[in-house]
Amino acid sequence: MKVLLTNDDGVYAPGLTALRDELKKDFDVWVVAPESEMSAVGHGITLSSPLRVRKVNINGGFFGFGVRGTPADCVKIGVQELVGGPPDIILSGINLGANVGVNVLYSGTVSAAAEGAFLGIRSAALSLDARGDPDFRFAARFSREIIRFIEQFGLKEKTALNVNIPAVSPEHIAGVAITRQGLGKFNEKFEKRMDPRGEFYYWLSGETDDEEGVADSDAKALRERWITITPISYDLTCREEVARLRSCPLPDLRNLIRQKS
Repeated sequence: MKVLLTNDDGVYAPGLTALRDELKKDFDVWVVAPESEMSAVGHGITLSSPLRVRKVNINGGFFGFGVRGTPADCVKIGVQELVGGPPDIILSGINLGANVGVNVLYSGTVSAAAEGAFLGIRSAALSLDARGDPDFRFAARFSREIIRFIEQFGLKEKTALNVNIPAVSPEHIAGVAITRQGLGKFNEKFEKRMDPRGEFYYWLSGETDDEEGVADSDAKALRERWITITPISYDLTCREEVARLRSCPLPDLRNLIRQKS
């Protein structure tokens, strides 16, 4: 099985290395990842400059391809140009930090998996809910279970999996849960700092709130030490609002057309 790995933390990120080292034992693994960190770039793609690609060697051996572009760029060019045909599965990660709630709209990690789904390839994003001193070993081993799960049960067309793993000892993990993307508000705050030249700058931070009364959201389950698996789709249409707005009077263009410019 050919597995394409990417991320948004950059080709040298330890989460990506842990994932590659675990899966290369049994799979045909290819790495195509951003040359530098591309966190929170969402589903952006590069249009106004060329995509520079170079081979990356680590410890004297070929590791993968570094792309001067976004995670979505990496999936596109990896599938079409670099790995010798479409892979069987795309895994994006292992991201440093959770991707739950509204964060998935910003996440380059999740967007890479969504791009894979858009191309018709079974894909999953993997994130570890940690910041400092992360241990990716269990998350890397769990990636095998995600591959088995996808192989056994498949995925609906145009759907990817967003997987989040609590950063606790494996014996303290509550279990595995299928969750939905929460819609809890992302509470942002800007920390004001001063650089050595006396100029002010701001550093963005924050976290996603749990939704009150919602038992199956990804953020709530992850905080309760569950591994969360959330099926996601890039179709952002609100179907309920489509039905409601179709019953409303729409703007009348006739008066505008009759007006002189």
